[in-house]
Parts: sequence; C-alpha cells; structure tokens
Amino acid sequence: MPARVTETGGCIVKLASQIFHSDKPGTWLVWLHGLLGCGDEWLPLVNACNQYASLVIDLPGHGHSTDITVAGGFAEMNDLLNETLFKHQIHDYWLIGYSLGGRIAMYHATYGKHEGLRGVLVEGGNPGLFSQQERDARLQHDQCWVQRFREESMEIVLADWYQQPVFADLSSEQREQLIHCRSQNRGSRIADMLESTSLGHQPWLVPALQQITTHFAYLCGENDEKFQNIAKQYTLPLKTIPQVGHNAHNGNPAAFAAEVNHFLSLFG
Repeated sequence: MPARVTETGGCIVKLASQIFHSDKPGTWLVWLHGLLGCGDEWLPLVNACNQYASLVIDLPGHGHSTDITVAGGFAEMNDLLNETLFKHQIHDYWLIGYSLGGRIAMYHATYGKHEGLRGVLVEGGNPGLFSQQERDARLQHDQCWVQRFREESMEIVLADWYQQPVFADLSSEQREQLIHCRSQNRGSRIADMLESTSLGHQPWLVPALQQITTHFAYLCGENDEKFQNIAKQYTLPLKTIPQVGHNAHNGNPAAFAAEVNHFLSLFG
C-alpha cells in the first residue's frame, strides 16, 4: 500500500506497511528490513510465524516509503517508527530487524520510548563503533557509497556493493539475483538513508545492550564471520543459523523461522 503521509512541521509521521494475520490475538511482530531491501522480503518468515499478527514496514527511501526521507538520523527514525506503531494501535510487540533494520531495532530498545516492546531479535546488526576515530572513518567510507548511489546507475554500484567481504558467501547466481532485484531502488533515496543512518552516526550501543532487560536475541549465519565475532566479542546472546552467511533469513528461511518461533515460545 502507498505511504500515508502527514506532515507536521516537515515531519512525515507514518511509514508504508503491510499487516498480516491480524486476527491473531496478543503480541505483534514488527519486521524491519535492511538497506536496499523492502518489507516483502520478510513474507516467507511472516507466513512461517503465522500464529502472531505481523506488521511489515518499508523503511524510508525503500519500497512504498520511497518518498519518505529521514534527515535526523536514528532519533528521527525512531520517532517515525513510534508514530507508525501508534497509528496501527500496536502497543505490545517484538521487533525483528536485519542489518540496518537490526540497528534501528537496537537503538529503539536502548534509546527510544518503548513501553510496549517485548523483545528484540536482531539479525546481523552492528551494535556500533567504540571510538570517534572509527566512527569518522566509517562516515568517510559510507560517504563514498552515498556519492556513487547518487551519481551512478544502480546496477554498476550494486555490482561492487555485493563484492564487499560481508557478502563473500554469496554464489555468483545469488549475487546476480540481488543486483537484479535491488536495482529497482532509486539511488538517490538509498543514498539519503545511508547518509542519515550511517554506522558512523549510530551511538555505541554495546553497554546498554549488555544490560538490557528486554528479551534480546542476536541471530547470525554461521558463515558470517564478522558478525559471529562481534557477538562473541561483546557477549551478545548469539543464536546461529546454519549453512548461511550474512543474509541468514533469505538463505535459510526455515531454520531462521524455527529459531524465531522457538525464542518467541519462551517469552512471547
């Protein structure tokens, strides 16, 4: 469905989203995709978790939220998420987020207002960079990608994007499929979102995550060496998805859904 946009002093207050299994009582699952993705990527998982109502969100600059931009970084993104939940009258929920979506979920759980938040399941989301030097270097790195997304064709940029080490487990066929699918994005909008939510702008969330009282699981593909190491280094509550790399929910949806359903059965 198209985004329902309301402007209050320039602030857009509701993201495009889809509702599934709304007849199920109780806790909602709220799904947040990664950079370059869209809410539809979660549909196999939503169907495998059909004992819960689900809200599948398109992040700013993506899917049916293409015309929504977030200039105020994670704080504004969190306000937009809260407003979207409020508009749907969702007051009892879990957040499930992949990559950028996972970073947004962790920020929400540690910095945001989240009275109705039951728990957070994060897939391959970076909890932040410790030093200002690291954050500055990341901003410079991401700015190079921002410029490319704004100036070059999506196919050319994505061909290099998916050569990054975190995607090393992808086969040539999988890489081509992702490039084909995600070339539908508008480069300028992806650039806007990347610029605003760069890891260099994200707070260092590890101390808050280590003390979080909300239920928390950190899901990671067993072949995703970078994020396996992050989870172990910071003693995050790691749940490993077998036989896949960074995009675990896409590579092994059955195992991912089984892990989600098991975790929710314990606390949901």
